[in-house]
Amino acid sequence: MARLFGTDGVRGVANEGLTAELALGLSVAAAHVLTEAKAGADAGAAAGASDGSRPVAVVGRDPRASGEFLEAAVVAGLASAGVDVLRVGVLPTPAVAYLTGSLGADLGVMLSASHNPMPDNGIKFFARGGHKLADELEDRIEALHREHAAGEPWARPTGAGVGRVRDYDEGFDNYVAHLVGVLPNRLDGLKIVIDGAHGAAARVSPEAFARAGADVITIGTDPDGLNINDDCGSTHLDGLRDAVVRHGADLGVAHDGDADRCLAVDADGHEVDGDQILAVLALAMKEAGQLRKDTVVATVMSNLGFTLAMERAGVDLVQTAVGDRYVLEEMKRGGFSLGGEQSGHVIVLDHATTGDGTLTGLMLAARVAATGKSLAELAAVMERLPQVLVNVPDVDKSRVGTAPELVAAVAEAERELGETGRVLLRPSGTEPLVRVMVEAADIEHARAVAGRLADVVKRALG
Repeated sequence: MARLFGTDGVRGVANEGLTAELALGLSVAAAHVLTEAKAGADAGAAAGASDGSRPVAVVGRDPRASGEFLEAAVVAGLASAGVDVLRVGVLPTPAVAYLTGSLGADLGVMLSASHNPMPDNGIKFFARGGHKLADELEDRIEALHREHAAGEPWARPTGAGVGRVRDYDEGFDNYVAHLVGVLPNRLDGLKIVIDGAHGAAARVSPEAFARAGADVITIGTDPDGLNINDDCGSTHLDGLRDAVVRHGADLGVAHDGDADRCLAVDADGHEVDGDQILAVLALAMKEAGQLRKDTVVATVMSNLGFTLAMERAGVDLVQTAVGDRYVLEEMKRGGFSLGGEQSGHVIVLDHATTGDGTLTGLMLAARVAATGKSLAELAAVMERLPQVLVNVPDVDKSRVGTAPELVAAVAEAERELGETGRVLLRPSGTEPLVRVMVEAADIEHARAVAGRLADVVKRALG
């Protein structure tokens, strides 16, 4: 039986793979698993719930239309399990994580499929403190859900024991104040374009940048429930490029649907990816004495140019498997303060428990303001070597490391590239596809090798 939890919660097509029944059942199971060690009344009192004797959950969502019925199912499941619910409405994933921690809640739930298309949705749980769940906790939730879905009845509270539900509108201001409060300096004098992807950051990000002093221009900030990630946001940068150049802005910042990532463009409309953002922040934090152990954590997908830039700057690099959860796990294990992915997931552990796109954009802009340098000048700290990424959909991604024809093709490509490049094949953790990444000194060579490997993937795994 396939595992429900992927690398970033439970995802699927809303009302098809991800149903209201599944959302309700998982929420009841999560309530039992994540509140079983509750110490007493402190969490309820801290969160402002109606009865401090009960556990408390913070529930948020992105603007997808399906989030409305899935939120109702999650809230019903939690309240039926005796959990008081603080419903924060449409807020970014990192906002739900932050509020879960700052309010002393027992768990948090975010409904979003991040950068995925609108028909998809997802459920992500946070433990106390706003931390992502370990695999062991996800497995316990899934096992408990399956057990009761098969017919084992729940022990349910009645009367005054059921959970109470209220809207927590203060969450927006609390989160924005946190973001602005941790900046090292203001953004006065900067003109910045924000692309909110018609998603969870459509209100938050422009407000935070404006409060920090920036002159803000917005695109992708009119969500209607259907247009999230639609030709906008961090996966579609053309609109942001055009807006930055047209308005003569200093830089542009793009988020994905749930705003846990950030990409940028400079004043000329050139992309500044997650590796470059991570490099800029690493040097800024090292200069300020905030880069613990002078180490940054990144994934195996990071560009070779990032590795070389960190070597020149005297910053150690620890690499992990792809996925911000693995970056975060390594950061916690090693006691590091900064990590991230090329895709724009950047974790600043002193201020956030997960990737936070708005915080990342603010810190990047703060570095521009503090140094007086353009974003292009700052990003030039690393030279991005040609890298080609090809997504191959509708294949059996479970066999990516074992299919003989594919293994042989990868070995041949690695021999061809030698020390001037590398190959990485990775099954997506959230979609039915395989990502083929090829790095080489020459872009045409990289494209040719990636194209050949993509053809083999289709043939061997299709």
